[in-house]
Amino acid sequence: MMPRPSPGCALLAVLATAALAAENNPASTRATADYVPDVATLTKPASSELRELVERFVSDRRDLERFYNVPGSAVRAQQLRGFFETWLARLGAMSFDQLGVDGRIDATLLRTRLGHELQLLEREGARAQEMAALVPIAEEVARLQESRRRLEPVEAKGAAAALGRMKGAVEQARAALEAGLKPAATEGTAAPSPRPGEEKRSEGATSPSITARPAPLTVSKVVAFRAANRLGELQKSLEEWFKIFDGYDPTFGWWARDPYKQLTTSLDDYGKFLREKIVGIDPKSKDEPIIGDPIGREGLRADLANEMIAYTPEELIKIAEHEFTWVDRELKRAAREMGLGDDWKAALEKVKEDHVEPGQQPAVVRDLALEAARYVQEKNLVTVPPLAADVWLLRMMSPEAQKVNPFFLGGNDIIVAFPTDAMSQEEKVQSLRANNRHFARATVFHELVPGHHLQSYWRARSNQHRELFSTPFWIEGWSLWWEFHLWDLKFIATPEDRMGALFWRAHRCARIIFSLKFHLGEWTPQQCIDFLVERVGHERASATGEVRRSFNGSYSPLYQAGYMLGALQIRDLYRQLVTSGKMPEKQFHDDILRGGTMPIEMVRALLTQEKLPRDFKPAWRFAE
Repeated sequence: MMPRPSPGCALLAVLATAALAAENNPASTRATADYVPDVATLTKPASSELRELVERFVSDRRDLERFYNVPGSAVRAQQLRGFFETWLARLGAMSFDQLGVDGRIDATLLRTRLGHELQLLEREGARAQEMAALVPIAEEVARLQESRRRLEPVEAKGAAAALGRMKGAVEQARAALEAGLKPAATEGTAAPSPRPGEEKRSEGATSPSITARPAPLTVSKVVAFRAANRLGELQKSLEEWFKIFDGYDPTFGWWARDPYKQLTTSLDDYGKFLREKIVGIDPKSKDEPIIGDPIGREGLRADLANEMIAYTPEELIKIAEHEFTWVDRELKRAAREMGLGDDWKAALEKVKEDHVEPGQQPAVVRDLALEAARYVQEKNLVTVPPLAADVWLLRMMSPEAQKVNPFFLGGNDIIVAFPTDAMSQEEKVQSLRANNRHFARATVFHELVPGHHLQSYWRARSNQHRELFSTPFWIEGWSLWWEFHLWDLKFIATPEDRMGALFWRAHRCARIIFSLKFHLGEWTPQQCIDFLVERVGHERASATGEVRRSFNGSYSPLYQAGYMLGALQIRDLYRQLVTSGKMPEKQFHDDILRGGTMPIEMVRALLTQEKLPRDFKPAWRFAE
């Protein structure tokens, strides 16, 4: 092995490489005219005959949800249910047999999506019922807002009374939860003395009323956390309603202003109580605990059907474990080539120490991005229009964002995770190790070209109506497929770089396992973190960020599983069409991009030009 250069030499090498990359960047010499396409190729754009139908559904649904926007409202659920059911019925009555390949794909996608929307309404209703006792103001807020949307005049005295009722309901819910936190009380004892400012008087009474102690109420942290979030949403809706009238209607302000302020104070206090006393969030801690909200096995089955995946959750976990077997073998092979025997964890530790100095990561990312873009173009693997190759930006990720996303993010641009001077010393070290050279080499192209950036370019220019059917199996599966494919093409050559790529491959196997086991109710967030540390080799900070990202509500339950499962689908499709000689590789990749985002089962139908039957049901066993 060659001796490792000193830090000073390494820094000079990085700067020299960045300078060379700048010289070789096509954007520095490209003419502006190169960014304008040949318009003759765009005069007859390929599009589904149902494109306008899908776009109409999207616009109509958006307007309906804008009008009925109080979360959890029974009226909202009723309106949306009727809307989806009517669309589904009229779609079923359409002349399906007259449609071409693309039209049948869109009809099948829309039918599947409408069915899933109805399932989601049922799920939302069941969850609302679980937290109904904790959110006693939901229907009252909805009634006030929906009355305003019907342009009914506000009755100020009645509005003030409604606000007072909501305050009383909130206080009763809190009292019941407080009783649930205490040891069993003696039956029949009077309620504890009210807190200052909360004395209650019955109508016409001259002394505080004595009421029975409220029935104790206990709930899980998951339901309490969900309720706290719902209360925040309802409070915003209530504020919108109040500001419509306050100051514009003197009578309204005279009656409602003080009850509204009192209710707001009660809601703030109650939300804090839920988070701190029930959920267990320490207000002094800079990191909230990871709670999540599992959807259960039936929820997973419903979501998988929407993604057109013909496997059970348990079968998907077995697929991930099978892929892990391949990864384990390759990890040991790379470790042996690094002179460390089968000790892949020691090899991984060595790789993590090979990072650039603070401030130098942007140069490394830029160099890697340009190298990957040149590679796929020289090998003629996929079309990269000049604008897609050149017009992207590099941005740095904030310390706060790195708690949720400890690695790169991408899309139109690339967002780079690396230590900042606002981090603690431990956080800095873990961020350096988690974003080393070899991890970066295996992920920069995932985020840019030929990954998410190229994908974003085409999403904005071809079959945009299919954004309704957007899925992580297509979005993340595409980028991870390139990690698979460039591995096979020996783009990842040295054992250190292969170790970095294998870390990510193991990471994606683990995502399937820990996310599904969490939603099945088998693992806690802490077990998920421990699994990533022990089985994959994560830094504990990055493992915590990964699990927080997975379960904080920003991503759908199947999002993390979609990476590898989508890539496996594309790999099987590549075998069927390209390896078999039925389709040129470049056309294969171009057709996936131009077809738009949708479940890979429908990509398969598009590429094979299959005319789907009206009663199509997914049956593709892509991992057999």
